[in-house]
Amino acid sequence: MSTSPASTPTKTYIVVGAGTAGSIMTRRLLDAGHEVTLLEAGAQDLNPAIHLVSRLGELWHSPEDWDYFTVPQQHADGRVIHWPRGRVLGGSHALNATIWVRGAAQDYDAWAADGCPGWSWEDVLPWFKAVETYVPPAGQVPDASRGTNGPVPVVQDYPLNPIFGSIIEAAEHVGVPYNEDYNAGTLDGVSQQQVNVRDGRRFNTYMAYVKPVEDDPSLTLRTGVLLQKVLVEDGRAVGVAVVPLDDPDGAPEEIRADEVILCAGALDSPKILLRSGIGPAGHLADVGVPVVHDLPGVGENLHDHLLAPVIAEATKRTIEHPESDWSVTQTHLFWRSRPDLDVPDTQPIHFSVPMYDEEMTGPANAFTLHSGLVRPYSRGTLRLTGPRVSDPVELDPNIFDDPRDREALLASFRQARAMVAAPPLAEDWGAAELYPGPEVRTEEEEIAYINRFVTTYHHQVGTCRMGAGPDAVVSPEDLRVHGIDGLRVVDASVMPRVPSGNTNAPTAMIAERAAALITAGDASPSAAPEVAGAGR
Repeated sequence: MSTSPASTPTKTYIVVGAGTAGSIMTRRLLDAGHEVTLLEAGAQDLNPAIHLVSRLGELWHSPEDWDYFTVPQQHADGRVIHWPRGRVLGGSHALNATIWVRGAAQDYDAWAADGCPGWSWEDVLPWFKAVETYVPPAGQVPDASRGTNGPVPVVQDYPLNPIFGSIIEAAEHVGVPYNEDYNAGTLDGVSQQQVNVRDGRRFNTYMAYVKPVEDDPSLTLRTGVLLQKVLVEDGRAVGVAVVPLDDPDGAPEEIRADEVILCAGALDSPKILLRSGIGPAGHLADVGVPVVHDLPGVGENLHDHLLAPVIAEATKRTIEHPESDWSVTQTHLFWRSRPDLDVPDTQPIHFSVPMYDEEMTGPANAFTLHSGLVRPYSRGTLRLTGPRVSDPVELDPNIFDDPRDREALLASFRQARAMVAAPPLAEDWGAAELYPGPEVRTEEEEIAYINRFVTTYHHQVGTCRMGAGPDAVVSPEDLRVHGIDGLRVVDASVMPRVPSGNTNAPTAMIAERAAALITAGDASPSAAPEVAGAGR
């Protein structure tokens, strides 16, 4: 049941997307006494692979995956890169590895300095705390910056697979210190991942926020529907036109509401705006979409974190994969590729399985140290190819357009190779590098390998950037789309720059803070709300 005061004026909202941001937004609007229609393109989360994080690889190319691909990348051997995104209740939080990373304080201070007042680290920390219930390892006292009564469990108290213990030791051997809590203010170091798991199973924001209120009479939940466009009359959003997932070019149905909130993610929110005639006028004219509002920044500023694999066979020991394993990735590290940097720009992630590319072959008893770039400089675009819902979107992250990105990823890649050769892995496990392999030694050969096998970290952001100026799409004050009343965007697309880590926790923070701005006009630290009885 909703928990709002009876005096609260009731408004009707359409929330588009039941992922991380949409789930939080829906719950907070219901709690404030409003009526919500929550629209999701996917279906119920019935696939068993969703609930066991160790099976996340089975979800790629599944019905729960939007199954996006980039255009050929000119600076990466012309490769087309798969971008899995969640199309199911829970969104990409139903497909990801549930890794919880806030990022660096400097990330948010940079947002504030770059035209987004109110989004500094001091401003956003209470909202990070509001989301989480942190469960540290036994005997570890949580830092005061951690949340203890939020809806989403953030768990570090689980047994490590033995291979990950040795990976931590290998990182320490090459000079990376152990960091017991990378979310407590300092990212640097190698750490056990903090994950959104309850009783050994995935516990995402949809499960935490919406499932407990699915029977609320103020909530209308519809699955299997696509947004054709936002309906705009006299400069105001008045509703949406939807079509069935299985008939994307069929006759649309109109749904009306006082406000529309797009929470469809960094790829679908800008796509919906463009199909609605909100975006760069020249591009809209080129693809046959009538211009409703010329907003040049829609679809610009697309960027992503990057990975490149180092894969090694374990020749002395068998890597365990017990049913009780929560995930095939349990450790990562944050490291600065250059000493002059103020925060880490790399985040290698480690897997107890070989993450072979489709061009690769090799033994099953192997592990992966994925080198990782998390402060990219390159920027790309998202574009329509036509006016219809069924017309594919053109995704061009422009990987390695800025050579500094390749330099940082190369440094991380070399660090991963050094870890494979360190005694905790080379001697204790008999680690033998398979990819790139000992024959790859020169910088030219290493760069050629990275270009051939670079892939996504699944952290696309920025396509509806908040801020001021001609390229901004939404206002940092209330997440309203510039120039259109009654329309907001609340998801990873509004991030002006990607944080230095996984993007799910920052997306949840944005949704909590935006919900407070919408429901109470109060985004002060003392206003951070809770969901009673959830999160443990």
